[in-house]
Amino acid sequence: MLIQFTYKRPALAHSLCDSLMGVGIANSRSGLFLAGPRRVGKSTFLNEDLIPQAQARQWIPIYVDLWSDKNTNPATLIAEAIKTKIASFDGIIARLAKAAKLDKVTVMGTLILDFKQSGLPPNTTLADALRILHHITKQPIVLIVDEAQCALTTEAGLNAMFALKSARDQLNSGDGIPTLMLVFTGSNQDKLAHLVLKKEQPFFGSDVIQFPLLDKGFTDAFTNWVNQSLSQNNQFTQEGMWAAFKLAGYRPEILRQLAGKIALSGNAAGFADLLSQNAEIWHERIWEEFESDFNVLTSLQQAILEIMVHKGRAWLPYSESSMASYRQLSKQPALTIASVQTAIQSLRERGFIWQSGRGAYALEDDSFAEWFRHNRKPISDSVQSS
Repeated sequence: MLIQFTYKRPALAHSLCDSLMGVGIANSRSGLFLAGPRRVGKSTFLNEDLIPQAQARQWIPIYVDLWSDKNTNPATLIAEAIKTKIASFDGIIARLAKAAKLDKVTVMGTLILDFKQSGLPPNTTLADALRILHHITKQPIVLIVDEAQCALTTEAGLNAMFALKSARDQLNSGDGIPTLMLVFTGSNQDKLAHLVLKKEQPFFGSDVIQFPLLDKGFTDAFTNWVNQSLSQNNQFTQEGMWAAFKLAGYRPEILRQLAGKIALSGNAAGFADLLSQNAEIWHERIWEEFESDFNVLTSLQQAILEIMVHKGRAWLPYSESSMASYRQLSKQPALTIASVQTAIQSLRERGFIWQSGRGAYALEDDSFAEWFRHNRKPISDSVQSS
């Protein structure tokens, strides 16, 4: 019986932790921002590689997934994670309080942990809570915020990001190991960039980097693991598995599903070709969804998305050039800004466009731009020059 397949990336975790300290070429002392598509293994890496590496360095890791509860204020989710970590170190008091069914317990005479109320007490900041955690543990803290772009859709969420920046600035001093290190991940680089691009954004000046995708080392290890349970005339090849993984968008779970279906079929001949063919089918199915969803949009909605894909981060929805392009593409010469506003709101509701709490826009799914460039007619020269 095969044990569960796992694949570790200790070298990557070591490198990123070094960057959080400001050691080596990369310097992420101001914050590490990692962007990568959904389901490529970001959360798995954070929990199974980065956090263990942080613990090996005697750091205190705190992990918060903002995607887990998008209806709750991100500041509350972050505060709860910090509160839980404090309780785990101030363990005897907290455990006795819970065992005695007490609602509250005072830590160090200053911070009241209320087990019935979410968030922190009034007039207690995230910096206060993190400072107390550091005082208890005497160890550096690394706070990992997964799917951080969820914080940008509301003013409260954005304020939570400013609070973390303030905590970082208050707690860190000198050139030694920072007291507070921050890691933010997101499934969309354009969304995550709204934390760092402009002066009015909380982490202005930091860089968003692409999350390193799993490489051929992963698929080779997975191939060897799978082949242990298959007959000698029914074996995957490492090259075939790697080709299929790339077609599946570097998504481990999709690869597992495809490999499982083919392995159960018992078809020994042309295994690599079958795997590649199934991956192509999956890829086309995803793009078919974009095709069908796009085709039911109005001409104006289609025009807005076309210009948005073409302009990227430079897209200004109501600029003169954008309005001229919408009018040309939708064949509506009398088009008004009000009509465009209505169309954009509809695209948000349909899941095409994402909007931050302060009015910045991005595509909800990066894959849409890839599909559009490959499957729709090129934007006209006259629109490109506008």
